Amino acid sequence: MDVEVIMREVIEEIRPTEEERAFVEGLMKELEELAEEKIEELGLDVRPYFVGSLAKDTYLAGDHDVDLFLAFPLNTPLEELRERGLELGRAIAESLDSYEIAYAEHPYVRARYRGVKVDLVPCYDVKSWRDVKTAVDRSILHNRWVVENLNGRNDEVRLLKRFLKGINAYGSEIYIRGFSGYLAEILVIKQGPFLEVLKNADFMLRQKIIDPGNWLRREPAIARKTVKREVEEDRPLVVIDPVDPRRNVAANLSWEKYGIFYFKSHQFLESPSRDFFFPKGKPKGGYLEELRRKGTHLVTLIFQPPELVDDVLLPQLERSARGFEKALQREGFNVLGWNVGRMGRAFIMLEVDRRERERVRIKPGPEFFTDRGWDFYSKNERVWITGKRLYSEKIVRESVVDVIVELLEKNQVALGRGIREAVEGAEILVDYVPGELEGEAYLFLSREKWNLKG
Repeated sequence: MDVEVIMREVIEEIRPTEEERAFVEGLMKELEELAEEKIEELGLDVRPYFVGSLAKDTYLAGDHDVDLFLAFPLNTPLEELRERGLELGRAIAESLDSYEIAYAEHPYVRARYRGVKVDLVPCYDVKSWRDVKTAVDRSILHNRWVVENLNGRNDEVRLLKRFLKGINAYGSEIYIRGFSGYLAEILVIKQGPFLEVLKNADFMLRQKIIDPGNWLRREPAIARKTVKREVEEDRPLVVIDPVDPRRNVAANLSWEKYGIFYFKSHQFLESPSRDFFFPKGKPKGGYLEELRRKGTHLVTLIFQPPELVDDVLLPQLERSARGFEKALQREGFNVLGWNVGRMGRAFIMLEVDRRERERVRIKPGPEFFTDRGWDFYSKNERVWITGKRLYSEKIVRESVVDVIVELLEKNQVALGRGIREAVEGAEILVDYVPGELEGEAYLFLSREKWNLKG
């Protein structure tokens, strides 16, 4: 199918309808009036701002998350902003359908109203990057910059966002490490329409540095320091924030997600298809068949995690999986890969080369003519010399499950700090997973979860 036809069809599906726009605009008007009413009731000097894709008109059909920022004057002490901001957020949310308190750099209110998620976030009313005091303050500046520079390319941003979602490379959260919506908007503004962004996938990688705000000319010392820091961190892209020369918009973008974008961009340009935007479900298969095909084994730890949001829990699961990988490698098991997630309970999957290791391991000792040599000689049974060093046999646990239990008992696995106790009490399964994890186990073992050609 012709690429222009595909893009027109996709735009028709992802562009909000007039009825949807009317709903969103009515919702935002209601929330703004409610916020102004509560601000007056509490006697606060606060300005409400809508930020995010709704305010920039780059949202996708059906995606109506509202970000309402409550901007306090710059001379407000931080502790007062936190306390009064939370008080104001609560006052607004009490008139909505439901709410909860969430925590980032400071507390904010996460509510629902008319089926839509509404975040009520206190911040400072900044006019410049020099005013920024908290991480969320820049959002007001981001919004203003995009609106001023997008010049009618809203649907091009929608295409890029939908493409990134379709290839599983959208979202800057720490457990995704893909392209943020703001980065997608910058790329369209700076690189051109959707197709030009895809054509520039390899050029951007070679160029490395994108400076839409011309900070390297306007604030060279600060901008160069940002570039130096991010290049040393080996980021795939350095996109100097057009509203703040100290920040790389692509700081959370991983090499893996950029690599997916790189390959999928080439594939789409060579063979355009709607499937890039709306992928079919991943192929289903049996994880047991995969184990038989590969001759490997699957170890799965399943446990009830503490009450943590995903962007806190998932990095700790990843840290724990890497800890098991290193610990098991030390013990003679080859770990071919790992996978983590939460489906009700949390899980860590490890693909290993065998279920059991040799019963006896060779234990190297010190040189025989030292004090430590005599100590080694007296503590071990079968002892021999090779060259100057002593060696002995050590009887060890054979089963991978027993080894994991022993490693945990001896605190010899680097685990995520907030989930150590939960992991230590995990159920350990070998070559079996409960029904809800069968599909995930197959996608992991077959590598279809990450297959660049899928």
